[in-house]
Amino acid sequence: MSIVTLLPFIVLIGAMFLMTRSAKKKQQAAQQMRDDMQAGTGVRTIGGMYATVKEIHEDTVLLEVAPGVHAIYAKNAIGAVLADEEYNRILDGADPIAGDEQPVVPDDISSLTGAGADEATEKGDKADKIDLGKTEAEAEPAADEAAKVDGDKADKADKAAKAEEPAKAEADTAKEDKKAGGADAK
Repeated sequence: MSIVTLLPFIVLIGAMFLMTRSAKKKQQAAQQMRDDMQAGTGVRTIGGMYATVKEIHEDTVLLEVAPGVHAIYAKNAIGAVLADEEYNRILDGADPIAGDEQPVVPDDISSLTGAGADEATEKGDKADKIDLGKTEAEAEPAADEAAKVDGDKADKADKAAKAEEPAKAEADTAKEDKKAGGADAK
């Protein structure tokens, strides 16, 4: 066999090796994070619950999920160990520290109803207005076209009803023959 035929298999095996290696590194990092966990730190479980670590055992962790409420979890159920400031921010519901790059949004509409709002209204009134409605000349052909379509539908319905009448008459005749005991019924 030549090297050209073996090249795709070599590439495939190499890619599989790299994928398993990165997954193994992630598992080791998660295990290291769980081993470095200490009592009093804030954690997030894989289910998304935030709690404080009270005790650490070999395979389990005692978590305080609310003041005075304790629960035992497997160490593998710990999704992330959080920094104290991040954990406190999440528990308190405080907003992250606002920097210069974030816009400041007012809590009330008073800033929108002041002098600046009056100027914006005046500019809008002076601007050319565009009428998006149809003119009468355009509306009449559209109405005529709609009436024509409705007329076509009515004609088709009449033709379908007329086509059904002979078939219905034949079916009624066949029923009467069966009731009367005609030659076909026997």
